[in-house]
Amino acid sequence: MVRRIDVAGADGVRLAAWEFTDPPKIGGGLEEGEQRPGVLLLHGLMGRASHWAATARRLSARHRPVALDQRGHGRSEKPAEGPYDREAYVDDAIAAIEQLGLAPVALVGHAMGALTAWQLASRRPDLVSALVICDMRASALGAASQREWTEWFRSWPVPFATLADVRKWFGEDDPTLERPRPARGEFFAEVMAERADGWRPVFSRRQMLSARETWVHDAHWEELAQVPCPALVVRGLDAELGRAEAQEMVRVLPRGAYAEIPDAGHLLPWEQPDAWCAAIEPFLQAATVPK
Repeated sequence: MVRRIDVAGADGVRLAAWEFTDPPKIGGGLEEGEQRPGVLLLHGLMGRASHWAATARRLSARHRPVALDQRGHGRSEKPAEGPYDREAYVDDAIAAIEQLGLAPVALVGHAMGALTAWQLASRRPDLVSALVICDMRASALGAASQREWTEWFRSWPVPFATLADVRKWFGEDDPTLERPRPARGEFFAEVMAERADGWRPVFSRRQMLSARETWVHDAHWEELAQVPCPALVVRGLDAELGRAEAQEMVRVLPRGAYAEIPDAGHLLPWEQPDAWCAAIEPFLQAATVPK
């Protein structure tokens, strides 16, 4: 079962959260599963909560997984002027944890969502039991990276006539691709909506650049060092996070662990879902489920 729960984020921004387990029954004694440890799944830039559906359903046997549409994404509010800074994203996630009664929660984040997760874990360790970091760098990416993203957004041939065109362009024709990645095409098809003139992204590319601008110029090693809970760094063999940097992140984390998934890039949870779940499930089980 999936149900939507509205959450009031920082400054009252309306956020959509999606719970992937049966809601607790009202009245009577405790029902099986009511005390399952919470997991909050945080997508990356341009993502949405629904991307986590397969992972959440796998985790629901032992956990209470909730995926959050972060501000500017999915079904959540997209305030025209933001803010889309780091503080807003972290405060939104804290609000979701507290309002949904998830603490102590395991945070699973992809890319920008992973940064939000470890910043939250360093700032509010009382709320977090475990942390999974999926393909997010701790080093500063710099101004050149932001310019590349600006040019990449401009290259999108929007509007797309059909969803098949979306899948083909992002999975095969995008000039930034080194080889076809069908999972990437499916990923982007899920963040498109049909308009009068064709298919367009459900997010504002201008807002995405604004969100990225607030973290791309900074390094985040100090915050990693302040995460006290068990933390797993996961990368794909062809991902954006290199092996040397990932292993240094593990070294900096007080209780860090490492997992690497072959034949996977930046979207490794969707390119290799079985290997991804095989990496995170035993980690979350050991870190969160009472013995």
